[in-house]
Amino acid sequence: MAVKTQARLGFVLFAVIAAAAATFVLVRRSAAPAGSDHRTVRQLVVHYNLLSRADDPIIVLGDSIVEAATLQASACGHPIVNAGLAGAGTRSDLAGWLKPALGPKRPFAIIVSLGVNDALTAKPDSSQVFAGRYEALLRELATLTQRLFIIEFPPVEVRGPFTAAMEKATAASITGYRAALPDLARRAGATFLPLPPMEAPFTLEGIHLNAAGYRSWDQAIQQATEFACR
Repeated sequence: MAVKTQARLGFVLFAVIAAAAATFVLVRRSAAPAGSDHRTVRQLVVHYNLLSRADDPIIVLGDSIVEAATLQASACGHPIVNAGLAGAGTRSDLAGWLKPALGPKRPFAIIVSLGVNDALTAKPDSSQVFAGRYEALLRELATLTQRLFIIEFPPVEVRGPFTAAMEKATAASITGYRAALPDLARRAGATFLPLPPMEAPFTLEGIHLNAAGYRSWDQAIQQATEFACR
């Protein structure tokens, strides 16, 4: 009898958790653009990752380079949470995506690494338009934390399917976007951190970082956490 009761309670608990997860997904899906299943799933993952860990997290927010990163577990007693979203750019409303995932929690710090996807679009915007959207994102994020950092996004390289012609087509946008980061960080009250030099090859296929690329990227993330912890 006791075994049956425990089994029944276990089933009820599982059903409650499943229903709560489904409700969260459905509510968030109604606000998400069509074809954004990964966006919704990642938001749910971040939400429950935050719920299961201590308060005052350090959030690392950005695109697939962030999502694929292996981050250290914590810094100065604050858990580090990966809030990377593959395909994200300055048009992705990352602040609006992050806020529901946070729930009542307030980040100790937010570290942002973003920009390459803006340059890889068919018609990249000017550096001024890019900087304006990025600054607007930072100002929204600044309402969540007093410790806000920008990590310079990596360049691309001619490697694998990413050809010299493709690199040439994006070079001007990437150079302009990267050059705009220090000034827009200053205007938004954020701290800008450049990437350490990367020795080629630093990507898997021209865009996403390989192990060598992540060693440089990790150094910048560590520097940001050290600044946040002072």
